Amino acid sequence: MEFDNTFWALVALLIFIGGVFYLKVPSTVAKSLDERGEKIAKDLEEARKLREEAQALLASYQRKQREAQTEADEIIEAAKNEAAHMVEEIRGELAEQLDRRTKTAEDKIMAAEAQAMAEVQSIAADAAVSSARMVIAAKTDAAADAKIIDAEIATLGAKLG
Repeated sequence: MEFDNTFWALVALLIFIGGVFYLKVPSTVAKSLDERGEKIAKDLEEARKLREEAQALLASYQRKQREAQTEADEIIEAAKNEAAHMVEEIRGELAEQLDRRTKTAEDKIMAAEAQAMAEVQSIAADAAVSSARMVIAAKTDAAADAKIIDAEIATLGAKLG
């Protein structure tokens, strides 16, 4: 019997397969694949955990941003209210100050009017006394006139003063 190349190829293949099983290559390959699978599973689990942490951080930052925006809105509203309150307060103070100045001006005007009236009365009294002196001097003699003038001046001064 003659062995051809196919037979020798089959024998070589069987020896190779026997050597592979003898050296426990399939279990080594399976073990290596299992280890690699476990590493990939661990990496996937770690990636999932990191993703969850990132989502939690994102949610936390978004919540903090909303809180900060709410606080900023409240601060702006409080500032607007304070500004409106200050405007009303200043308007009230200005109105009071205007009233005080108006009253002061009216008081000064009334005082000036009273002083002007007193001056006019004084000038009128002086003019009346001068006129009376001239009229009396023209109608009477000097000695009688002096007595009458002195008496009238005394009574006129008491009436006007």
